[in-house]
Amino acid sequence: MRLRGFAPGTPCWVELASADPARAAEFYARLFGWEPAGDRFKLNGRAAAGLTRTRADRPQGWMTYLTEHSIEASLLRVQEAGGRLVSEPVEGHGGRSAVIADPAGATLGIWEPRDFTGAQVGGEPSTMTFPELLTDDAAAAARFYGQAFGWLLRDEYGSDGTRGEWITTAHDAMAGLAPSRGGSWWRAAFQVADCTETLEDCRAYGGTVVSGVAETGFGTYAELLDPWGVPFSIAAPAAIPIELTMQMNAVSGMELTFGGY
Repeated sequence: MRLRGFAPGTPCWVELASADPARAAEFYARLFGWEPAGDRFKLNGRAAAGLTRTRADRPQGWMTYLTEHSIEASLLRVQEAGGRLVSEPVEGHGGRSAVIADPAGATLGIWEPRDFTGAQVGGEPSTMTFPELLTDDAAAAARFYGQAFGWLLRDEYGSDGTRGEWITTAHDAMAGLAPSRGGSWWRAAFQVADCTETLEDCRAYGGTVVSGVAETGFGTYAELLDPWGVPFSIAAPAAIPIELTMQMNAVSGMELTFGGY
């Protein structure tokens, strides 16, 4: 599905920092069918994710970016909520970016768009999906993200009751919450058609499986590492059966009615 923009304070882009971008590009191109294009991965010609080289202020790993109309206003809210600035705002690649950390140390990018709004494709296999905050203090996280970005933490779910969803004030889900088993950090996630198949491909291409395919109630997911130890997750949404019924309308004739269950 073509994407053309994002609401403020929601995930808009995900970027991989690698010490060996060429080899990383090869791995992810094989795994997700992406087309390496300089500092971006593309899917059918549209930007799906970013790629950069590691540096002092940008360690190895996937980073999720939130879109904001004003970086300065966003940074002020972050600091008032107890977060901190990790890297100063910089211009480039179609906008301005900065990196922040929440009070527990989990980092996120802030993106103020100019010519580039973020991912140009989503809602289909090989595109970014809801990132997850892994933390051992959900209450503290809810206070920070609520004050800094206006997020709400929806009721917990999962077999152990330790998973949840971040939603906007409009009640749109856009990120997840999961237990961290120590520490606090954001994990990027990508939609796939079949978690088991992608998991097997990851192993075949040199990656590692952290946890096998699990049911979430919304579909399946798995936690993986790329060949350099970078964590990410994959998710395959559950199919929603569609019921099609036909009825006669005395005024307009035959009508089709769609319903999900």
